[in-house]
Amino acid sequence: MTDLKAYLLLKQSDINQWLDAFFTRQGTNGQIREAMQYAISAGGKRVRPILCLAAAEAVGGNPNDLMHVASAIEMIHTYSLIHDDLPAMDDDKVRRGKPTLHVQFDEATAILAGDALLTLAFQLLSDAQYIVPEEQHRRLQIIHSVAVAAGCSGMIDGQMLDMISEGKNININDIKLLHKKKTGALIEVSVFSGALMGGANDEEMASLNQYASYIGLAFQVADDILNVIGDPKKMGKAVGTDADRDKNTFPSILGLPDSQEYARVLIGKALQAIESFDKKAEPLRAIARYIIERDL
Repeated sequence: MTDLKAYLLLKQSDINQWLDAFFTRQGTNGQIREAMQYAISAGGKRVRPILCLAAAEAVGGNPNDLMHVASAIEMIHTYSLIHDDLPAMDDDKVRRGKPTLHVQFDEATAILAGDALLTLAFQLLSDAQYIVPEEQHRRLQIIHSVAVAAGCSGMIDGQMLDMISEGKNININDIKLLHKKKTGALIEVSVFSGALMGGANDEEMASLNQYASYIGLAFQVADDILNVIGDPKKMGKAVGTDADRDKNTFPSILGLPDSQEYARVLIGKALQAIESFDKKAEPLRAIARYIIERDL
């Protein structure tokens, strides 16, 4: 059984050190660079890059070879949070216990810092110093898949669907599709990227893709539940905001008890998808359980 707390702390530390070193090399002069570092160093669970590393481990890969891929994914996630927090989107004032970027700096800086993190992520993914000749095809697959997940077929469309559905009655299938794009897409590509770079075969990849699809949706269900019953001090952000904005959520459609049960069912299916894997996949199993047991 994996000691998840120790595993998460170790991987968070590895990712944070890599990001710190990377941004130090980029330089910190100028407001945009200062804003980017403010956002990327604000903390966070680093779930997506850790999933990338854990997926590589599960198929026998070396996670140290994927730190740049995992870090690029975290940059994209951070960009999405910056833009989600903007007044034109969710207008959140606190993120991870700190003022959101547009509050700490200003709205224009927040927009540009988000844009910069997104493009810097692809600069990192395509940097020749991290690519060996035999991995070129796999790296191109990752760049393409990350672009799809982050773009108008993934996160951006999910955010648009979320915004235009506010105050409207949508059904459970609608909200599943919405969050498969908004939240699930980046989680799924995190696992895919780690598995691909780790050398997964077709059978392993199919199982891991299933796993990622289930935990991606479960993560959002859990987030919706925490927005109802979470502790804002632990979460580092306000709760009850979904109801205030008349957002469609799993609790608003299914009710709280059924949403909690649905999250458990999804995690059960995720665990079943990787039941044939050996102990190298224990971190993935532990992360799946953590998704519905977390309180922040």
